[in-house]
Amino acid sequence: MPRYAQLVMGPAGSGKSTYCSTMVQHLEALNRSVQVVNLDPAAEHFDYPVMADIRELIQVDDVMEDDSLRFGPNGGLVFCMEYFANNFDWLEESLGHVEDDYIFFDCPGQIELYTHLPVMKQLVEQLQQWEFRVCGVFLVDSQFMVESFKFISGVMAALSAMVSLEIPQVNIMTKMDLLSPKAKKEIEKYLDPDMYSMMQDSSNTIRSKKFQKLTKAICGLVSKGLDLVRHQV
Repeated sequence: MPRYAQLVMGPAGSGKSTYCSTMVQHLEALNRSVQVVNLDPAAEHFDYPVMADIRELIQVDDVMEDDSLRFGPNGGLVFCMEYFANNFDWLEESLGHVEDDYIFFDCPGQIELYTHLPVMKQLVEQLQQWEFRVCGVFLVDSQFMVESFKFISGVMAALSAMVSLEIPQVNIMTKMDLLSPKAKKEIEKYLDPDMYSMMQDSSNTIRSKKFQKLTKAICGLVSKGLDLVRHQV
C-alpha cells in the first residue's frame, strides 16, 4: 500500500509547528496513525513527538560555529538543507518501510528553498521514488494579509512553491483567532478576491508610481492564477 507525505510549508512564524501539533492531536483522537518529521535544522522545541529530526543529522548552530565555513543563520540553514539532500539515505532509514503511513514534514520557512534552490524539489522526487503520495500545505499568517499588496506577496510565495514542487497544494491563512472583528471582516474579501479592486486599493495606499505599476502587473498575473491559489481559514 502507498504511504502519504504532507509537506507543511510557509514563512517563519506562520504556524507550521502549531499546525503539525494540532493535526497530530486531531488524528490521534480519530485513532489514525500519524507521524511527524522535523526538517528544520534551526528548530528549538516541539509540542509533539517526531519520528525523525534533521538535527540528528546536522544543526544550524554547529554550522555557524564552524570557523572554516563562516555562515550566518540563513547561509547556515541553506548549507544544512543541501547537506540533507546529499544524505537522503539517513531519511530513508529513519522513515522505515511501514505501509499506509501518513507523515507530516515540518519544513523550514526560508522561501528560497522552494523558489531558488532544488533541495525541496529533490525531496519530493525522492519521496515519490519511495512510493509516497506527496501533497503540500502552505501557511500564511492572516495578520499580514489584511492589506492588498501584502496579500499579493503571500499569493506569489504560495504560487512559487506550488509551481516549483509540482504537487497538489492547499493554502491556509493561520492565526485568524488573533484578528480583530474588523480585520476578520476585511480579510473575507481575500478568500475570493477581485484583483481589479485590489489594484485600486493599491493605488490608494502606494505612493510610488513605479511600485503602483509593479503591483498592477503582479495583480494581472495573479488574477490569471487565482484558480490555482486560493486560501482556506
